[in-house]
Amino acid sequence: MPPPPRKRSATTDGDHRRGPRRRGRALEHAILKAALDELTETGYAGLTMERVAARARTGKAALYRRWPSRAELVVDAWRALRDSGPEPPDTGSLRTDVIAVLRSLADHMEGPNGDILRGLLTEMVRDREFARVVRERALASGPEALQRALLRAVERGEIQPWVPASRRAAVALELLRSHYLLYGTPVADQVLTEIVDDVYLPLLRAPR
Repeated sequence: MPPPPRKRSATTDGDHRRGPRRRGRALEHAILKAALDELTETGYAGLTMERVAARARTGKAALYRRWPSRAELVVDAWRALRDSGPEPPDTGSLRTDVIAVLRSLADHMEGPNGDILRGLLTEMVRDREFARVVRERALASGPEALQRALLRAVERGEIQPWVPASRRAAVALELLRSHYLLYGTPVADQVLTEIVDDVYLPLLRAPR
């Protein structure tokens, strides 16, 4: 009588070496998604590179080759989530372009995505190194959609060429984040138009 089949342990089932080998963007996407899932479940304080690697079914070395620290991994995962929505249209005007970008971001803040953002902003107060990474990699210039809107405005002659790289470029996002932290969602359209018309556009067009 042949021996009964050996049961596969949970550890063996989760061994990343048994699955198909992924490289490049496919592996990075799996790691970033795993990091976001860990953020949703445990928050930044509970997230470890080991847990992310296990969830992504890869080894820790694959993470450390791309991200020297968990702070850099988390910030890049958040940026990928933030920029994952549909591209706002090119409306032909800086004002309506920016309103469209802010509307997209405000909608993105509803639900789990907003909870992750709130947790990361809270963690910045507690962890100076994490705050530095967030400022340098995620908050300095804002999402790519906003940068593209500003560059189109430069080409149309609506703003000066130095504006997209200046501190002024991120002001609309900072105001939106502040409103979200104070009042939550949904963010009314009136709030977005006031940010753009009363503060952002006058600031972008003011002399250096």
